[in-house]
Amino acid sequence: MANITNIPAPRVPFIDERTGLISREWFRFLNNQFVLTGSGTTATSIADLEVGLGLSPDTDDVTAVLQSEIQALQIAPTRYEPNPVNYGQFYDTTTQTAAAINTAYAMTFNTSSNRYGVYIDPANTSHVKVTRPAVYNMQFSLQLDKTSGGVGLFYVWGRINGVDIPYSASQARIQGNNAEIFVAANLFVSMSNGDYFQLMWSVDDTSVQILATAAAPPVPAIPSVILTMTQVYI
Repeated sequence: MANITNIPAPRVPFIDERTGLISREWFRFLNNQFVLTGSGTTATSIADLEVGLGLSPDTDDVTAVLQSEIQALQIAPTRYEPNPVNYGQFYDTTTQTAAAINTAYAMTFNTSSNRYGVYIDPANTSHVKVTRPAVYNMQFSLQLDKTSGGVGLFYVWGRINGVDIPYSASQARIQGNNAEIFVAANLFVSMSNGDYFQLMWSVDDTSVQILATAAAPPVPAIPSVILTMTQVYI
């Protein structure tokens, strides 16, 4: 029995937008032509092709439409597939103290959660590294405490690859024994593959510390420091 499948109408897209593959109508048509021409192994006559194509006075118009659709497929832009954004969240479950006043210390992190492309260097847990060059939004929060009376000053700033970030420092004043305060800020930092970020701190009184607190229902545990980094520019 002769196969007389007609060429699909011009409104039928060559590519199915849902799958990104050739549409069922066009596949069936082209497959029928392949079969009619002997599946690549036998000869066929012009008469066979005329039956299969169902030629009509409008054949030239249909051919022009087909050529136009094929050309459109050749010049169609590649579908954009965005890269996933790098991000990371890190915290520390220990209290961090200073051994000396007016000395720079790097905060350390012992726990990672919800991260992609941003990680803590296992060889140095104060180093936060990235795997993609980009601008990152770095946000942090600290729980400060003072274990004796008087007034103490606490300083915090950012550092990349061992170099302090200009104008990134903040100061907090804490007074009195057990006078806990909460400190938070954010910075935009430009980093490349393998660069590392550090959150630095210093005090003028060693009784000032970054406090971690165990869970006490209904409140969950309080890390001494929480830091998040999110890619904002590719």
